[in-house]
Amino acid sequence: MIKSNRHANVAIFVPHAGCPRQCSFCNQRHIAGQSRFPTAEDVQNACETAKRTLPDGAKAQIAFFGGSFTAIEREDMVRLLKAAAPYVKSGAFSGIRVSTRPDAIDLKVLEILKTHGVTTVELGAQSMDDAVLSRCRRGHTAKQVVEAAGLIREAGLSLGLQMMTGLPGDTDEGALRTAQALATLKPDEVRVYPTLVIEGSPLADEYRAGTYIPQTLDEAVALCARLLTFFEEEQGIPVIRLGLHAEEDMMRHCLAGPWHPAFRELCESRLYRNKAELMLKQAKGRECVLAVNPACVSRMVGHRRENMTAFEAKGYKVKVVADSEVAYGEIRWREVTT
Repeated sequence: MIKSNRHANVAIFVPHAGCPRQCSFCNQRHIAGQSRFPTAEDVQNACETAKRTLPDGAKAQIAFFGGSFTAIEREDMVRLLKAAAPYVKSGAFSGIRVSTRPDAIDLKVLEILKTHGVTTVELGAQSMDDAVLSRCRRGHTAKQVVEAAGLIREAGLSLGLQMMTGLPGDTDEGALRTAQALATLKPDEVRVYPTLVIEGSPLADEYRAGTYIPQTLDEAVALCARLLTFFEEEQGIPVIRLGLHAEEDMMRHCLAGPWHPAFRELCESRLYRNKAELMLKQAKGRECVLAVNPACVSRMVGHRRENMTAFEAKGYKVKVVADSEVAYGEIRWREVTT
């Protein structure tokens, strides 16, 4: 099990800017918690604040999130990049990352990005199933994801990919196929977002009409735990974000869906449970001790002790102990003999 990857960014949101359409699940104003387009001065202020407050700012990136950055008006894009570029050139931050759509990448755009210090491009793929993309009104195809990823790679930039679970028309098996397709593109990192129903989005209308049923929290945790294992353990691709940030405005307008303030921790805890259950099946008795690294005790026990409850439901009497000699993510077990 790979240790959680924590990522520091100077986040600057460009809500819904550049997006040629509104995807069915999207209301960027509520997701990002703001609706005003940032100015060059906003970028400079954010960078100056981060220089003073981030403990190790030189490892952080300036990140333009929220809309489709490379699809906004060219003059606006360059203006924002020019405001950020001096902070990269001076060494205050390690680079600039932008988030965009697969159909908003071409050689000219990539040349502009590289000239102004962009080091990472994140593509919102969301799904690699064209039927799901069409139902979600994404306006691009899986083929365009592949093509854009290839151009980014050829430009020598770091590639990030984003996918969603629980999309209209999708299934758990479909999400796993999307993960497999994204892994073949060799991204440097991925983000995984369970679909939430946000007020003001077309999906909210579908939800009210009963034509869209969101994942339960348990369903999303079970699937995303599998995705976490696939990407990090099987493919060696860091998952730098699992679940949306708890923006106050977004939570006020979230109608339904598998949101939790510690979603990633729930998924990691589920992985511990799955791994422990395989060990417990080998036990001849029904009483066992599970030793984990001290930093991992809460994940082994589970949120509100749900892992312990699950063990008890299967007839196991389990005690969890902290052991600093156990590596992060590993479990040692022994039977209790009498």
